[in-house]
Amino acid sequence: MSIDPKILERANRWLNGNIDEESKNAIRQMMANDPNELAESFYCDLEFGTGGLRGIMGVGTNRMNKYTVGMATQGLANYLKKVYTDEAEIRVAIAHDPRNNSSYFARIASEVLSANGISVFLFEELRPTPELSFAVRYLRCHSGIVITASHNPKEYNGYKVYWNDGAQLVPPHDKNVIIEAQKITSFEQVNFDGDNLKINVIGELIDTAYLETMATYTLAPEVIARHRDLKIVYTPIHGTGIMLVPRGLKQFGFTNIHIVEAQATPDGDFPTVKSPNPEETAAMEMALNMGREIDADVILATDPDADRIGVGVKDLHGNFILLNGNQTAALLTYYLVKQWEAKGKLTGKEYIVKTIVTSELISDIAKGANVEYFDVLTGFKWIAEVIRNNEGRKTFIGGGEESYGYMVGEFVRDKDAIISSCILAECAAWAADKGISLYRLLIEIYLEYGLFKEKLVNVVRKGMSGQAEIKAMMDNYRSNPPKEIDGCKVVLIKDYLLQKTHDLVSGSESQIDLPKSDVLQFYLDDGSKISVRPSGTEPKIKFYFSIKSKLNRFEDFKAEDAKLETKVEEIITAMGLR
Repeated sequence: MSIDPKILERANRWLNGNIDEESKNAIRQMMANDPNELAESFYCDLEFGTGGLRGIMGVGTNRMNKYTVGMATQGLANYLKKVYTDEAEIRVAIAHDPRNNSSYFARIASEVLSANGISVFLFEELRPTPELSFAVRYLRCHSGIVITASHNPKEYNGYKVYWNDGAQLVPPHDKNVIIEAQKITSFEQVNFDGDNLKINVIGELIDTAYLETMATYTLAPEVIARHRDLKIVYTPIHGTGIMLVPRGLKQFGFTNIHIVEAQATPDGDFPTVKSPNPEETAAMEMALNMGREIDADVILATDPDADRIGVGVKDLHGNFILLNGNQTAALLTYYLVKQWEAKGKLTGKEYIVKTIVTSELISDIAKGANVEYFDVLTGFKWIAEVIRNNEGRKTFIGGGEESYGYMVGEFVRDKDAIISSCILAECAAWAADKGISLYRLLIEIYLEYGLFKEKLVNVVRKGMSGQAEIKAMMDNYRSNPPKEIDGCKVVLIKDYLLQKTHDLVSGSESQIDLPKSDVLQFYLDDGSKISVRPSGTEPKIKFYFSIKSKLNRFEDFKAEDAKLETKVEEIITAMGLR
């Protein structure tokens, strides 16, 4: 295979530059033996997106390594110094997950920031992403960084940036940081000579503050006291959750916690799973096995940076099943709203937030209690923006998205699997107090609001060609939208990139009052909703399917659920995704 001259030029620029000898040897090896890998490593720059960096670790401009992390950090440092010109001290908190090189990248970021005169508060060892969000506010920092690739496979790592409210970057800071990062065109523009006097090591003080604050969000301590021996199985899947989830559950009052020991040790190779993603059944298998062995009441799992949570429960026949992200969101929202209502905490100023691809069941629960709700684009930074815009005027109860991320209360401004674990365990205790299981509680929610069935289909397209394929798919849906799907007419199209809603029945158009985003939604005349969007963090395009029917009797659940399952599969097949 011949090597593209432009790629070769980029590789030679690194090879002849001031990089370490190990990296140079890796480039020489690729040039000699692996031109495909050389192309993938150097065909573009690893994009500093609105959330930061994420990519495969290795040498090259399109990889996560010391130099790409250093360049991103130099850009961030330059922007912070432009914004905070009147501050005597600029402060940044940094945390990392257990991935290979995470602690190294966190140290590189610390050195670059401190070399630029910025005070750094670096966690002594791995910590959950939500704790970093908390630390930014607690330590009155101007920004934060967490080194993580969330639930991606072990080859990946990432770099997420936070602003002074503990939330990920939103306009104008997201675009402005990108502009500054793009100005750093060479690692030779990066100041790597750190100042250790400006690097402060933090740890237990923040842990304690986080847990004490979280404990104030319990809504039913008396119920937990009656069910403190609820059998809880927990796995951190080799991630940061082990640092705080067991402590949090104990602080809430739970005493019967069983940890999957084989997955309790943080390990960037994630040796017991193919992918450390609690959305995948394979990653939950060990926890499910332990659940069966001890006849657990609830199974909880967190991803490597403990911002997403997977939940296992017993079905009506005592068999363990995994809830999807929408079902967990429904249980959390229902519990929070009902408890706030029962305790007289609803004053008319409370609200719920969900993303546009998350189940409408969440908004129906909110509407049922006259609680305001907001729809936002995918990504917790948009939920955090709603909180910031309403701070001091309204109270955020909770919110989430179908991709297993949820937030309770305002003390953290990113998805938080630690408090989600504790509140879900509390919800299980509340259900037990009523003499029912979590699964039975979910069916009762369906009886009250309607039976919802949601499904996600991911189409993976990797590498250079994959990006082009995904773009072509979106372009085709946009320029040639389907007129019908599975025999049902498309009656409404929402295009969040063009910020337009097109009513195909009346022919009218209206404006979408949300930031631009590459998302399309098709509404069918039977009430079904199909959303399509490229992933912002992985090489895939996502298809979200949502259908609904009325559930009149508990006894009808199994048959009605099977009917919806068949229907959603027919829609997926009709779109050529099976």
